[in-house]
Amino acid sequence: MFLGQKFKNRKLVVGVGSALVDILVREDDDFLQKTGAIKGGMKYVDKEFIELTMSQTSKKPTMVPGGSSCNTVIGIGKLGGHTRFVGKRGKGKLGGFFETNLRKNNVDPVLFKSSSFTGRVLSIITHDAQRSMFTFLGASSETQPEEITKKCFENAAIVHMEGYLLFNEDLILAALTAAKEAGALVSLDLASFTVVEESKVFLKKIVKDFVDILLANEDEALAFTGYSDEIKATDSLSEYTQIAALKVGARGSYIAHGDKIIKIEPMVRDIAVDTTGAGDLWASGFLFGLVNGYSLEQCGNLGSACGYEVCQVVGANIPEQGWQRIKKYWRNHDKKKGVPISEKRPE
Repeated sequence: MFLGQKFKNRKLVVGVGSALVDILVREDDDFLQKTGAIKGGMKYVDKEFIELTMSQTSKKPTMVPGGSSCNTVIGIGKLGGHTRFVGKRGKGKLGGFFETNLRKNNVDPVLFKSSSFTGRVLSIITHDAQRSMFTFLGASSETQPEEITKKCFENAAIVHMEGYLLFNEDLILAALTAAKEAGALVSLDLASFTVVEESKVFLKKIVKDFVDILLANEDEALAFTGYSDEIKATDSLSEYTQIAALKVGARGSYIAHGDKIIKIEPMVRDIAVDTTGAGDLWASGFLFGLVNGYSLEQCGNLGSACGYEVCQVVGANIPEQGWQRIKKYWRNHDKKKGVPISEKRPE
């Protein structure tokens, strides 16, 4: 049990991040190229750019509450966990939509209010299931460091932060400091290779100083470590933190802790429809497992189940039948372990 006796009575996972509404559109590569998107990446834009781009697509968009950290805590809530989300919403219907949907998904909202428009992300999903994002942060970018206090994280076992917070160094430092003052462990998902490339020096310092659990996909890990080899990348990530997890899509994931690196096999049955939220929901299963005393192997397997199910739908919201399949899988496979790759880290 990674958390130990200190957290025996703490099950709360608090997410900190951008309060965003996801707008999902399926399009082809030609349309994507015309938008100037970085395929698989993310660009910051204004509200008008998103509105203009939406007007140029013939496809009907889908809207869901989003933001990386928010997706993760919603997933934990759906698994039956105790969750909270800290962020800032804006005015109008989208702000109300976001808050109402948190409550519907068993998440306690701690939302500061702004007179600006609520943030939103336009995700263009191409036929290869890659999503390319345009983000208007809106009100979510107005969260002030002094608003994030120890009280936000009261009784938390884990405070989970999204890498996008790195674009506001004062804010993420305030959140990291408050989380530690509250006695919580800190989990950080690197979120995007763009984020890593633009904040690498600062990122490595705060990971070393504050982060207990570091999550990355292969592109983010390459940007952070310089390694494309999965074992070397996982090992390099683990030098900075207690637990490092490398997510490699259809090839599964790797978890490093102490002198062990464990391979978690993927769930593979059907071709992915959309990879939006795959990493976020993997984190849902993994962190839910941690606060409930599961082994790291079991945490990884539950993460794989959640990541698989979200890839079968458009967007980051797993439908109820998907959650029922996850729970059925877990009842049948909760003793299944990952495959240890090495007892010692590679030299």
